[in-house]
Amino acid sequence: MTAKLVWDIFILFSRVALFSWGGGPASMGLMQRETVTAGWVTPQEFADALAVGNALPGPIAPQVSAFVGYKLAGLPGALSAVTGTILPTTVLMLVMIVFFFNIKDNPNMAAMIKAVRPVVIGLLVWTAYSMTFAVFNVKNAGWGPALTRNWDGVLIAIASFLLLTFTTINPVWLVIVAAGLGFVIYR
Repeated sequence: MTAKLVWDIFILFSRVALFSWGGGPASMGLMQRETVTAGWVTPQEFADALAVGNALPGPIAPQVSAFVGYKLAGLPGALSAVTGTILPTTVLMLVMIVFFFNIKDNPNMAAMIKAVRPVVIGLLVWTAYSMTFAVFNVKNAGWGPALTRNWDGVLIAIASFLLLTFTTINPVWLVIVAAGLGFVIYR
């Protein structure tokens, strides 16, 4: 581990934080693209980080960044990644709070936010699409064989989607139940 690597980790996660709109889940698409492109994790490792992060309480972005940072440079890497994920946007938010009440009704600000919201949806959809390739190994097998071979995972994904869409169940329970099922069925 070098100081340069720890600094590079901080810079990459700061960049992700500063250029992600819509909060932690919306940042996952950009974080995945940046970390995979940098060669720091594979798509499968990123999917694992996302799964572990979703299994824990709290915001997802610092958890996934800590996973990647730790893989690269141990505890200093994890701390650098989390700091890069949190510090720049926290400082920016503190500055923005000072000016918020002066700009909140500004039509230019409202227009910019209106155009950014659909991009956030696109990033979330892209993240789900990209993770499907990693989780079900679609790239190597093709859609049909990959989804057939992983029919149980497909059913879990569909059941989770339906439960979250049509009930008020807390996602934490889905993660806990899935972890329990995984422990019983897949070990």
